[in-house]
Amino acid sequence: LRAELGAYIGENVDVQLAFDKVNDNSNPRGAQMLAPNAFGPGLLITPKTAPLEDRYDVRSGMPGVNKTDMQGASLTANYRASEDWSFKYILAKRESDTDTYIDFDTLPQQITDVKAFYDDEQLSQELQAHFDGGGASRGVMGIYWFDGTAGGLVQNVFLKGVWPGFPGLFGDTRGYVDTTSIAAYIDWTYDMSEKWSINGGLRWTQEEKTADVLNRGYTDETYSTVTAVAADFNKSVTFHNLSPKLSLDYQMSDDVMFYGSLSRGFKSGGFNIRATASPISQEPYDDEQIDSAELGSKMAFLDQTLFVNAAYFYNKYEDIQLSIFSSCLVGTVQSFCADFTNAGKATIHGLELEMQWRPGENWFISGNLATLNAQFDEYMYKGVDIADQQEMTNAPDFSGAVNVEYLQPLASGGKLSYRIGYSYQSDVVATTEITKDPITNAVTVPITQDGYGLISAGIIWTTDKSWTLSLQGSNLADEEYLTTGYVIPSTGVRTGFYGAPQLFSLSARYDF
Repeated sequence: LRAELGAYIGENVDVQLAFDKVNDNSNPRGAQMLAPNAFGPGLLITPKTAPLEDRYDVRSGMPGVNKTDMQGASLTANYRASEDWSFKYILAKRESDTDTYIDFDTLPQQITDVKAFYDDEQLSQELQAHFDGGGASRGVMGIYWFDGTAGGLVQNVFLKGVWPGFPGLFGDTRGYVDTTSIAAYIDWTYDMSEKWSINGGLRWTQEEKTADVLNRGYTDETYSTVTAVAADFNKSVTFHNLSPKLSLDYQMSDDVMFYGSLSRGFKSGGFNIRATASPISQEPYDDEQIDSAELGSKMAFLDQTLFVNAAYFYNKYEDIQLSIFSSCLVGTVQSFCADFTNAGKATIHGLELEMQWRPGENWFISGNLATLNAQFDEYMYKGVDIADQQEMTNAPDFSGAVNVEYLQPLASGGKLSYRIGYSYQSDVVATTEITKDPITNAVTVPITQDGYGLISAGIIWTTDKSWTLSLQGSNLADEEYLTTGYVIPSTGVRTGFYGAPQLFSLSARYDF
């Protein structure tokens, strides 16, 4: 449900109110076992449990619950103080609650089963001042404030009944993180001449995060009798960042523009609310930072029927934040833990090319190509740099797409639009496992996906009045491709999640 209401209050003030609400009771996303699980039924008698043949077949022992209730509201007020200056104030609130069940092993047995109950709420305010006097100088400045809380309860069942006399491992995570953030920023452009303009920006951010965490182990699935306390802490940490931006544009002609930019990005650190008994896991992880450089051009040809954008980018990362599943001892049993850590440094650079071409009045062709070189320069794990063995996830060396559309005018005054598209990406690593432990030499093979292409098509009929009917199809060849997954050797889990299968949709729209 979405509703908006706007009103003018005098000649210089307008206000908009917006509200939205989502109630999602869909099932958990389906997964497929990719390798036999050593802890499946009949461990000591029959061969290991084998994967199912079809990626849509499931045999989970957990309920099909994945429920999210989310709602938010905002107030935006605009005030035009003069011809040159305008001001905007934004007040927004949002909250959500989620209940979900995750069967990592996908089997009826409780080998790696998780029940999770999340909730969050946030309130933000922003005040902006815009200046544009119609001359060489223009820009925006503002302040931003945010206060939010996020967390919940996660209950785990590991290895229940896989060995005679061993009841299993039972634990929970109870944790919340409170975040208070304040920022001030300015972004300004100055036209030095008809052809040259310079843009500069600066953002100062302060974020304080407080974590209240209690993680415990229990005797059974009632979660009533505590056997151990893995983590119990209440800690705070404050992050500061000053991020600049500088860009230079050269308008060589009405159809060709070149630009270069330098900028810094920042993502604050925080706490791992799934911390273990390890003291390191209970300490805050650092903020992530990126320094980015880009050179590019925006060009128009053939009497502005062909548009081409080209760019080269170079990014240097510091203290990359990664979520990793690793093996650890829970009591005297080897289990798995969810770590959130700063991996180290990385360099990512590549080329991007975008094209839009209208070769005739009824034809429209668009496409893009991209090359990517992504590698870790430093990846510290257990005090050892393992950058040479780790690959970045979901970073294809090559990707591209092409779309062709034909518009057919109708005698009735409407039109038909025929569209077909093809997209491709080369092979990727889909998960973030430590490939080889530098201490134990344990080897873990991450989930990978070979290069693949997707075909889509559609027909859109627009009447001469207000109706639009659309028939769309995606992944028409029903390509099977993995997008992510879980690899947990200590509980035998190797599970993959697939992209959407062949889908068709029929929609109608009426404008009035």
